[in-house]
Amino acid sequence: MWRRAILRWEAQALSGARRLAAILAVDVAGYSRLMGEDEAGTAKAVRERREAAAPIVRAFGGRLVKTTGDGVLLEFPSVVAAVECAILIQKMMAERNAALPEAKRIRYRIGVNLGDVLIEGDDILGDGVNVAARLEGICEPGGVCVSGAAVEHVQGRVAAEFAELGEQSLKNIARPVRAYALSPHAVAAAQVEQPEAAVNAPAAPAPPPAPKARGGFALRSLLAAAVALALVLTGWLGWRAYAPTTPAAVATGEDKLAQAPRLSIVVLPFDNLSGDPDQNYFAEGITEDLTTDLSHLQDAFVIARGTAYSYKGKPIDVKAIGRELGVRYALEGSVRRVGERITINAQLLSTETGAHVWADRFEGERAKLGELQVDTVARIANALGVQLVRAEALRAARERPNNPDAADLAMQGWVKNNGQLTRETSDEAVALFDRALALDPNNVLALAGLANSLASRVIQGYSDDPGADVARAETAANRAIAAEPESSQAHMARFWSLYARHKNREAIAEAETAIGLDPNNAAAHAQAGSLKMFLGRSEDGFAGLKTALRLSPHDPGVRDWQFNICHLHTHLAQWDQAIEWCSKATAGNPQDWFSYVDLATANAWLGHDKEARDAAAQLQQVFPGFTVQTFAGIAAQFSNDPTFAAQIQRILEGLRKAGVPEGDKPSN
Repeated sequence: MWRRAILRWEAQALSGARRLAAILAVDVAGYSRLMGEDEAGTAKAVRERREAAAPIVRAFGGRLVKTTGDGVLLEFPSVVAAVECAILIQKMMAERNAALPEAKRIRYRIGVNLGDVLIEGDDILGDGVNVAARLEGICEPGGVCVSGAAVEHVQGRVAAEFAELGEQSLKNIARPVRAYALSPHAVAAAQVEQPEAAVNAPAAPAPPPAPKARGGFALRSLLAAAVALALVLTGWLGWRAYAPTTPAAVATGEDKLAQAPRLSIVVLPFDNLSGDPDQNYFAEGITEDLTTDLSHLQDAFVIARGTAYSYKGKPIDVKAIGRELGVRYALEGSVRRVGERITINAQLLSTETGAHVWADRFEGERAKLGELQVDTVARIANALGVQLVRAEALRAARERPNNPDAADLAMQGWVKNNGQLTRETSDEAVALFDRALALDPNNVLALAGLANSLASRVIQGYSDDPGADVARAETAANRAIAAEPESSQAHMARFWSLYARHKNREAIAEAETAIGLDPNNAAAHAQAGSLKMFLGRSEDGFAGLKTALRLSPHDPGVRDWQFNICHLHTHLAQWDQAIEWCSKATAGNPQDWFSYVDLATANAWLGHDKEARDAAAQLQQVFPGFTVQTFAGIAAQFSNDPTFAAQIQRILEGLRKAGVPEGDKPSN
């Protein structure tokens, strides 16, 4: 994908220096949950464990590259040293956790890789780092996950039993990576000696940054080696605070914005305006989580946290940032405490014009900071997933109206898909996705969109050839997953193709897979909940839909989710609640005929004859020729569950009471 090519290009542009390095990536499993339950205690415990690990890291010659809230990136001169250090850290963590209740235990996940890295000041970049971070993500809490490249160098040198995990497809890594695991049990059994240097001696203060060499690669390498040797001899290499460097000024006439990827963004450090230093970590947590969550957006290019933090506390000129970093958008925000209320403001800015693209405000109680952070990050990430695509589609239509490329057309298709769904907009979306795929047959954004549009067209009754449309949707979804196996959006494309085939259990499982890949995927939560009605479990469907509304209250799918809540109430004969939710749905989408079915039914059963007949009349306007048997035929296709079937019969009787014509029963 072009995103990976851009990542490589940007890294190479930042510096020509490269080296082989052993990289160790660490994070805390379940960090958001722990912070939500006891933020102060968790922050203290994480800090204490980092301090306890510092002598171990120092003894093995490790260097702290950067911290990311609950995460740490370390570099070692030897892969054997990196793996042994990881084992001893996990042993230390297990000892400290032994006396704690399960809910209070801090568990690390650790990934280790040996790979080529690019150097940017004190930072390191590239696939070598990315593989370590992705291995950490699939690691069992309390264990260590090691790449095949690293294991080749430690076999016979580290007394530990590695379990082979086979080839792993890791997000944004071009080729599968062979991985090996040390389970918590294998860590405990590993025979690794504590180096004598691993004592709790304080680390020496960090020296001032050395001036950057202006010479070629050889001179830079010699200087780096000399500095590293001096640091080892003084015992300074250890667990130190990460101080990001200020990005170099843009060379005269250079403007990376002209070649910036479409969905490119930097999340600038959120400001703490409360005057309360205790809120600093909260603002930093929002910044870091947003940087991570936005990377889930299909084809999004998100500037790394270390680079973004170099702008902290400085006057912001978004146009200059766009030129310096090569991004089209900047997200900035602030946190303010007034009494016990926390207010968070966020705004998306165009770096080309400096104009506001989107803004929102969030409020919550100080006592629930962990929960507030999770909700805020989810809502912003979901909103930006829509806003960035919409803004880029409009820009492409303005700048390249007669010569759009595949990405332009795919984004225009999603704008149609995210709007009010009618027969016309559905056909337009399919046509745009088809044009995109004619230019780029492997465009995942277009494949997922095509599957979604074709399946939705069938489900809504707009298709002239349902069988052909469902078959095409299934093919497109499978191709999207083959191209991006860890894409939550691609798995939702398969969800729609399964839903259109009325394979409800399989569809729910696919939506749950999408949630596992991206817990903030609001649409996946909504659909996993709504389909439970087809299994005769309508009462279990509300949780997923209400989670979706909480995660993305301004989502284009909100009207559909409101209708689905209405429909769950209708199936449960909860008529007043059905009317409340379907009235919300029709206010946002008056062309949705499904909502009028439920309004006619619910009002009829409550004896609201005028309202029932008005809803039946509106139903005929948006779906001419609709009859009781029309709905019976549609419902019969989706499920043969006996509970569902009995509930449908009650709805059909409500339609008759509302005056909807009976119609002819479909022939078998």
